[in-house]
Amino acid sequence: MEPAVIAHRGYAGVVPENTVAAASFAAAQPETTAIEIDVQPAACGTPVVIHDERLEGTADRGRPLTDGEGLVWETPLETLQSAHVLGTGETVPTLAALLEAIPETMGVNVELKNPGATDLRAGESLPDDERAERQAVWQPFVDRVVTDCDDFGGEITFSSFCEGAIAALREVAPGYAAAPLVWDDSEAGLEIARRYDCEAIHPPKNAIVGSGLEGVAYGGGDVGEPDVDVVETAHEEGRTVNAWTVETWLEADQLLEAGVDGVIAEYPGLLECD
Repeated sequence: MEPAVIAHRGYAGVVPENTVAAASFAAAQPETTAIEIDVQPAACGTPVVIHDERLEGTADRGRPLTDGEGLVWETPLETLQSAHVLGTGETVPTLAALLEAIPETMGVNVELKNPGATDLRAGESLPDDERAERQAVWQPFVDRVVTDCDDFGGEITFSSFCEGAIAALREVAPGYAAAPLVWDDSEAGLEIARRYDCEAIHPPKNAIVGSGLEGVAYGGGDVGEPDVDVVETAHEEGRTVNAWTVETWLEADQLLEAGVDGVIAEYPGLLECD
């Protein structure tokens, strides 16, 4: 089977991320299996496609994401839709508008980024007595996201760093595929995958045993040497493994040699040297 190539924010390395232009570009690349996007609510609750909590967030870019300011979930939809992304003419789209721009032959990975809250409990496997509370935080937003996704005829997978989001998805729409995103605790990610019978798991590239990338600092986090072989364990349990975020053909080659099923890629063309 050919490895999956998932376009990170629509190949954010070459086009303005999480925009209609990015989605259209990614869908036009022959190697693209799916397009990964991030969703959060506008002030009215409408799902919009944007990564950072704040419109002026810099994250890993070194410059403001948009020419607007403020928390996404406190900003009116009209203002979000007029915020220009990374100095381009592209603006923040609604989830519905972005999905309309993608052919139904293309898969979509919808990352449930934020339900409109500052306390996310990301990257944790939650204790029994806290799961219901965290699910309740996410459920209204997840319900809105699922409603938009139900109108898309293509294949959709939902992912999140937050167990509450995965729990809410399984309550709202158990028929969709789900994948916990791993930050610095692969075992926690595997526990969440088991708890909700997730079809996949998405670890960072520096958590993949045998890749040569083990323990390398990435994305502001240093996982150290992996204490669990997430690829071997996930495969034994019948789950696929997609590693993020892959930036070079050499990384892609190393990760595929180590057994991952797919790469969440910053650029197109990373498998052309295979």
